[in-house]
Amino acid sequence: MKPLSEQHADLVVSAIQAAQQAGDLPAFDIPEVPINPSKRIEQGDFASPVAMALARVAKMKPLDIANAIVAHLPAADFIESAEVSPPGFINFRLSKLWLIDQINVLIEQGDTFGNLDIGHGKRAQVEFVSANPTGPLHVGRSRGAIVGDAVARILEAAGFEVQREYYFNNAGVQMKNLGESLRVRYLEALGQPVEIPDESASWFYQGEYLKDIAQQLIEEQGDALLDADWQPFKVYAEAAMFKVIKETLARVDIHHDAFFNENSLFENNAIWDVLDALDKGGYIYKSPVREGESEDVIEKNKDLAPATWFRSTRFGDSEDRVLVKSDGAPTYTLPDIAYHKNKIERGFDLLVNVLGADHYTQHQVVKYGIQALGLDASKINVILIQMVRMVRDGKEVKISTRRGTYETLDDLIDATSADAVRYTLAARNPNSQMDFDMDLAIRRSNDNPVYYIQYAHVRCAGILREAQTRGFSDDGADLSLLDEEALRFMRKCLELPDQIRFAAETLSPHTIPHFALEIANQFHPMYDRVRVFGEGVDPELAKARLRFYRAVQAMFKRMLKLMGMSAPEFM
Repeated sequence: MKPLSEQHADLVVSAIQAAQQAGDLPAFDIPEVPINPSKRIEQGDFASPVAMALARVAKMKPLDIANAIVAHLPAADFIESAEVSPPGFINFRLSKLWLIDQINVLIEQGDTFGNLDIGHGKRAQVEFVSANPTGPLHVGRSRGAIVGDAVARILEAAGFEVQREYYFNNAGVQMKNLGESLRVRYLEALGQPVEIPDESASWFYQGEYLKDIAQQLIEEQGDALLDADWQPFKVYAEAAMFKVIKETLARVDIHHDAFFNENSLFENNAIWDVLDALDKGGYIYKSPVREGESEDVIEKNKDLAPATWFRSTRFGDSEDRVLVKSDGAPTYTLPDIAYHKNKIERGFDLLVNVLGADHYTQHQVVKYGIQALGLDASKINVILIQMVRMVRDGKEVKISTRRGTYETLDDLIDATSADAVRYTLAARNPNSQMDFDMDLAIRRSNDNPVYYIQYAHVRCAGILREAQTRGFSDDGADLSLLDEEALRFMRKCLELPDQIRFAAETLSPHTIPHFALEIANQFHPMYDRVRVFGEGVDPELAKARLRFYRAVQAMFKRMLKLMGMSAPEFM
């Protein structure tokens, strides 16, 4: 399905070309043609200010340009008329017959309504969550999870083949600490004399979940690990935590296609191959200090072991960056560059990383590294996620992963619902901080957008159930009888392809929840006025309205599925 704005724009371009060939417009390069929904229905359905934009290059009055365009506008089944209004707007009215046909199109296409082909034949990868398996997913990670999956769904609707990937590291200090923490809980559960570290011990994971895992381990292996070190506990804890993480994500209908272990980049020497390639390209130097430091700084640090530096300033960075520390250990940047090289080599046309806002500098340096390797860094797109504040009873709920005093995603789902979590975390611009109001999320009232949108679907389902109970069918409905208000709602529904295109091209997942709420805001007042069954409603009109509400239900179901939410039939 092609967005209506794009279809209108294609006609305008054809009209400009025809006007130029006829000599009614001079020769000039045709810019992108803006087409927008009209702000007032009396002005039509869509409008274009393109004539004003062309006045300078055409050296003509906008009104004359607009008239020339309309005079050469090709016929189209979706356009009833095109009119010019001062100072040069072109106003389009949709054909009523065509608009009526879209009711049946919406019903037939259902969950694919609004799908585009802008990503046809292209592969996209969305990498999100990517938390090391040290504990249950907390709310901070949850926002990235919801945003990442929302982007993946939008890209799929835009025609891309999408892979969802989870990137993690099971070989770092955090994982060793997790193993040590589980060992302590294991010995405690066996009744062995063991000191339980207090909250001042930064290495110890305090969460209750480790007590549960320790009990599971005892049920499986008894006291066989009584004398073991941290390593088997780390392996067991990792598997147990990943099982929990996957089950939690499944509760909000998130399923990753691939899990990529950062440690594999060390095992296959990929990071050292990247370092060698950067070195051969002249982008590496070894020194205790950055190049360009003052003589005093150089002299002061001359006896220190050298670090390995990346000349990222050649690509616009504010300073060079360390890739390998003086002790020989790589920084996070080096494996990240190797990971993105691996992604590009897997043949993706579009890469989307959903990261915390604190990764801003890191992701820029990674792109510089990809450029230095001669690869296409423009494929890498980053969505930065700001923090979420959990609010209950008007007060913030504090979060601390290691201490275990936090709201997990599971807790949040239990306290609200999977649908509330998905909508609330996706509905705000990812790069803006947000409060998750748990009280609002569970409120069954019109000020709760989750309830308000889903209730629209419920109302439509209720109409269809009542029709079935009455034995009343919409077969053969004469849709030309429909009220203008119903057709106006259909016009709004037809904006969905444009919304999907914008969300996909700008990676703005909050676009879709906003649009869903707009649709609901238009629906509920209309529902109270456009009744199927009621005193004085002609049976033929009732049949047409029933058909219309069947399409409306399909529209809300489509929107809810696009957001990863359920479409309930009862509330």
